[in-house]
Amino acid sequence: MQGNELDVKTLENWLWEAACKIRGPIDAPKYKDYILPLVFLKRLSDVFDDEINRLSQKYGSREIVEQLLAQDHNLVRFYLPKKTRWEEIAKQTTNVGEYLTDAVRTIARENSKLQGVVDAVDFNATAAGQRIISDDRLKELIDVLGRYRLGLDDVDADILGRAYEYLLRKFAEGSGQSAGEFYTPGEVAILMSYILNPEPGDEIYDPCCGSGGLLIKSHLRFKEKYGGDSSLEPLKFYGQEILHSTFAIAKMNTFIHDMEAHIALGDTMNRPAFLTPEGSLRKFDLVTANPMWNQNFPPSTYENDPYNRFIFGYPPSSSADWGWIQHMFASLNEKGKMAVVIDTGAVSRGSGNVGKNRERDIRKEFVEGDFVEAVLLLPENLFYNTTAPGVIIVINKSKRDERKGQILLINASKLFKKGRPKNYFPDENIKQISDIYLNWIEEEGISKIITREEAARNDYNLSPSRYVAQNGEDDTLPLEDAIVQLKEAEEERAKADAQLKEILKGLGVEL
Repeated sequence: MQGNELDVKTLENWLWEAACKIRGPIDAPKYKDYILPLVFLKRLSDVFDDEINRLSQKYGSREIVEQLLAQDHNLVRFYLPKKTRWEEIAKQTTNVGEYLTDAVRTIARENSKLQGVVDAVDFNATAAGQRIISDDRLKELIDVLGRYRLGLDDVDADILGRAYEYLLRKFAEGSGQSAGEFYTPGEVAILMSYILNPEPGDEIYDPCCGSGGLLIKSHLRFKEKYGGDSSLEPLKFYGQEILHSTFAIAKMNTFIHDMEAHIALGDTMNRPAFLTPEGSLRKFDLVTANPMWNQNFPPSTYENDPYNRFIFGYPPSSSADWGWIQHMFASLNEKGKMAVVIDTGAVSRGSGNVGKNRERDIRKEFVEGDFVEAVLLLPENLFYNTTAPGVIIVINKSKRDERKGQILLINASKLFKKGRPKNYFPDENIKQISDIYLNWIEEEGISKIITREEAARNDYNLSPSRYVAQNGEDDTLPLEDAIVQLKEAEEERAKADAQLKEILKGLGVEL
């Protein structure tokens, strides 16, 4: 097919048909590990073929171009030796898994940028002595994927990217609890991109980037604003991801979108990848993230931190939400802004408690420092790994003068459409919420601007539903928040018991 004839719907249906070829033998969460690298390989091969044709017009023939490319791989985006190209892969009828695995490993050897990306999967792998995907199934998959071209003139990178996201969403629907590790709902990511509103030259960072969706939505927002104006300084993207298979998808996803992206593999909280030559954290203009909510990290993560990230206090070991937020805050430059999706309890837990509460005390520091710009309460049942609603916290190191000393609270909990299996934000609601934030508007029943003093009077409870009530809202403490608070109380009690023992021991009293 030529001339961008492959529209999104056709592309989605085709890719899902391909995915269905392997639905039987493997669990839904694993589909993506096999089909996405093959879609990426098809794109690589078709783009390479387009580039050979373009170079042939310049140098006279494909034969001459093949000889030139063998000597200088830099003439093309990625160099594919003959046996790794789709036309050769499509000819294989036996030992298909072995051939595919050898092909992707060869591509990775020839292109250092693709190492650990295109070769992340063994198509010949076995489990309990049985092939995970048989050669027959792989052959069927290759035949379906061979039906359309994915070259530069056949499909726009954005359309291919949207189809890629479609597959990720479909895989997330089948993955249940694990989906949140790699996928943030597209409309939440779009809303965050409107809030961050990137400008030319911005460097954007996601410390737990999953499959790269939040970075990609910022890239698309920038393109929507400025088009293809090559005179503007481009955006630069940085992401870190702990799971190897998800890291590989993020790399593929950013390559498909032609983004200038640096994606690192590793544990951000313990080994952040982006550092200055002096060994301190690199600073960015914008941070966007959806870390796993209420993660358990040992106290040593915070106490032994060499990067001086947790200056406002150590979160309880039962919820790392404010640990993640402080890492992101430490990763912002002096004019930086961040938007993070986190558990709703992060903005209210501990408020109203008598005595100390670590999360409330950290929140207090952020409010008193005038860094919290906005909190948006999302509808429930948007996310694939939980039915809980979640909030977007916007933290800004350089608020505009007219916003100083103020916090905008937006209750978007009712602004959704019912969907199956998940609810979703229609486009008009995304625009409505982003307009309220960008224009700093109070709207009856949806948004309210409060002062720091008002936040202090409410013991630093920043839950939008406390200030913007909507009919039928339940103010009962959610079970997961109660568990976090109980664990924190137990932790504090154990610490107090240990201190008491030390004091009594000093007095010669043994318990």
